[in-house]
Amino acid sequence: MSRWRPGDRRPATDSMIRVDQAGEYGATRIYAGQLAVMGDRSAAAREIAGMAQQEERHRAFFDKLVAERGVRPTLLQPFLNVAGFALGAVTAAIGPEAAMACTAAVETEIDRHYSEQLQVLGRSDPELSAAIAEFQAEEVEHRDTALAHGAEAAPVYPLLSAVIRLGCRLAIATAKRV
Repeated sequence: MSRWRPGDRRPATDSMIRVDQAGEYGATRIYAGQLAVMGDRSAAAREIAGMAQQEERHRAFFDKLVAERGVRPTLLQPFLNVAGFALGAVTAAIGPEAAMACTAAVETEIDRHYSEQLQVLGRSDPELSAAIAEFQAEEVEHRDTALAHGAEAAPVYPLLSAVIRLGCRLAIATAKRV
């Protein structure tokens, strides 16, 4: 149970919750785009469907915190809806390795992002810290699964990964403020 009460202001955690909710929403849209193209015919698609379920659980947690703590959601949500789905669909259309490369790139950035948040939080917000640590472990599993399923065999993997990672860093920086 959270010790947070309405009226308590934690600007740093407000920003964290906003960006994490946005990121988890974006992840659900990426996986939705991938699954729309891939269906459930392949081993890669089944792995993606499992990862998508975890991302839905992460998003639901942050949706709940946004409501409970009165955090303003990001204004980027309509963009994340379209851009996330498009990124997922395009990478899946390239092939299963590209879809996995997308996951590996995104989860690499999220692992780094969650590590930074945990350092800033310390022991100041046990509920948020525990969720971030749990979700970070699952994101690392997603990255490792993607690598094990051929992410690095994707066409122009280094370029694809670099572009997606840069996009993630830009989305994180923007969602903190907007």
